[in-house]
Amino acid sequence: MKTFLQIVYWFLIAIALIQFIPIDRTNKAVDQKVNFVHLFKTPENVQEVLTKACYDCHSNETIYPKYAYVAPISWSIKHHVNEGREHLNFSEWGHYNQDLKKSMLENAARSIKDYSMPMPGYVAQHPKSNLTKAERVLLVNYFENLLKSGAY
Repeated sequence: MKTFLQIVYWFLIAIALIQFIPIDRTNKAVDQKVNFVHLFKTPENVQEVLTKACYDCHSNETIYPKYAYVAPISWSIKHHVNEGREHLNFSEWGHYNQDLKKSMLENAARSIKDYSMPMPGYVAQHPKSNLTKAERVLLVNYFENLLKSGAY
């Protein structure tokens, strides 16, 4: 029993100490000249769906939940946000080349259709991000219309 209590004690000390390891949660300023919704004058209803389901991981407008300030959970969340921004960042849309934009729109539409986005783990923690069938159709149609128009 004494060994078990020592393990618990040192575990709690370690958890307390890792809270002092800083995580950068600052968002880069959003330049409206390259922002997806500004460039395409995205309709308000599409903007609302994008914001609630996509922007925490795929923009420079991430709103971190309270538990994102507790290590080691904060490390995992920051990693997921960085990864999401690498795949697609709506705040940096104007900096991408045409081929990349086309690929991103195709991947976004496919991921929404096959229910891999928003990620199930994210939806479990953020129920408001769970898209209805109508919202999925709205986003997919919007992305596919951009692809058809070639205006991406």
